[in-house]
Amino acid sequence: MNKKTTPIVLAIFLSLGILIGNFFALRQHAYSSGLSGLKSVHSGDKISDLIQIIDNAYVDSVSLDSIEEAIIPIILKQLDPHSAYIPAEDLAAVNEELSGSFSGIGVQFNLQNDTIYVVDVISGGPSEKAGLLDGDRIVTVNDTLFVGKSINNEKVLKRLRGPKGSVVKLGVMRQSAPEMLYFTITRDDIPIYSVDVSYMVTPKIGYISVNKFAATTYKEFLTAIAKLQRANAEGVIVDLRGNSGGYMDAAVNMLNEFLKKGDLIVYVQGKAYPRSDSYANGNGSCQNMKIAVLIDEFSGSASEIFAGAIQDNDRGVIVGRRSFGKGLVQQQVDFADGSAVRITVARYYTPSGRCIQKPYERGNSNDYESDILNRYLHGEFFSKDSITPTDTVVYKTLGGRTVYGGGGVMPDVFVPRDTVGFTPYFNALVNGGHIYRYALLYTEKERIKLSLYKDWKGLSAYLDTQNLYASLNDYASTKGVKGSARDKAVSKDIITRQLKAYVLRTMLGDEGFFPYVNSYDMTVKKAIEKLK
Repeated sequence: MNKKTTPIVLAIFLSLGILIGNFFALRQHAYSSGLSGLKSVHSGDKISDLIQIIDNAYVDSVSLDSIEEAIIPIILKQLDPHSAYIPAEDLAAVNEELSGSFSGIGVQFNLQNDTIYVVDVISGGPSEKAGLLDGDRIVTVNDTLFVGKSINNEKVLKRLRGPKGSVVKLGVMRQSAPEMLYFTITRDDIPIYSVDVSYMVTPKIGYISVNKFAATTYKEFLTAIAKLQRANAEGVIVDLRGNSGGYMDAAVNMLNEFLKKGDLIVYVQGKAYPRSDSYANGNGSCQNMKIAVLIDEFSGSASEIFAGAIQDNDRGVIVGRRSFGKGLVQQQVDFADGSAVRITVARYYTPSGRCIQKPYERGNSNDYESDILNRYLHGEFFSKDSITPTDTVVYKTLGGRTVYGGGGVMPDVFVPRDTVGFTPYFNALVNGGHIYRYALLYTEKERIKLSLYKDWKGLSAYLDTQNLYASLNDYASTKGVKGSARDKAVSKDIITRQLKAYVLRTMLGDEGFFPYVNSYDMTVKKAIEKLK
């Protein structure tokens, strides 16, 4: 931040502080001189003065709370794209995502034909203990019909989640039962896992998928690594594709497992945030394990800290596509009414000194929000030569390799986005959710047969004997999705793979989904090649 912009930011923060800190006190104040006192005010705080004027003189009654709610986001919008206001009604859900658990009944669901379809009953959770099964359809909640076009994911979550120890009664339709079944379920803490799966992708190489950096991620990661080490893994693939970030400490602790004592992991610095360096302590359990990190355009923040530290220390290989480019650090400040604000307080820097943050214009987030689309249109997803670093400053890794900052982490090995089989017919199926919906219908109908297979290879082989693709085409036709013979031929393989993947996930969870998908994933294959 330069000297010219510092007064502007200070003024914004000062206004925000005065607005929030003194708002209710100012609201109680009235002008002693009546309307004539409104000709001029001289407090120097125009925002508070304006609210006071509205409160005392505006022609109609106005909710000052609603004005306050509207003003704060506008002020924050003048800063960076990641400073944000979180209303009180949204804060619990926002915090819950990274807390590692929530209180509920313990099911994964999907809305199928305007009905809650139970995709998975979480092992050991309240619903499993009560007797709910995968494939059940929830029809009533607390003796009230809960189906139809008016229900959505948000309404379902509000009905099924609730305080620990509270009770909810569900009416369920089950394919094997002629009449509705009723279950009384006591809500409990439900874990939110950030490590999707860990398994041996080859006899010597393990694979771990991390979907976020939450409060429990490091503990989950240690468990996953220990599992691979027991299987004699000599190398590991850490998949951070689609991982938008989370807690920086989780990434730092995970990196500590791989780096040697004294290796710089990351440093953070801001105007009012003195530089703080994080170093490896030398106690990591994976210091001699080879590592490949997978990233893509949706890997951000803590994911970029992880990839950047591995790259700058020449510790492993980064495979995939350029990451998102978020190098800003937010701090959450809670307000008395239950709302909160997340303010950017610093930037983080990789060990070589790179700031990964991509360019943005304060007060104008349109270009920033369309950056990923612009990358796609520019051809960056398909050709390494289309990538243009926004920062031309040269940085050096520990071993002397050249790297660049200012716009995400550049992979060591570029893997283009796979679009083989993409046609208008395939796009129509995907955009309409028809492949997933048909997978649920098929699984529900054939669950007894499918349940005979306990591993992904066996179930995958069985699905190959079924005429899934033709059946899906017939289903899509009933939904008004038509395709030319050419498009159907071109897209057959990719459609069949997606359909099988959804069935595998529904029946076997992530332990069935990831090994199957990774068996034809070019990025995973490239990482295996490099580790070998």
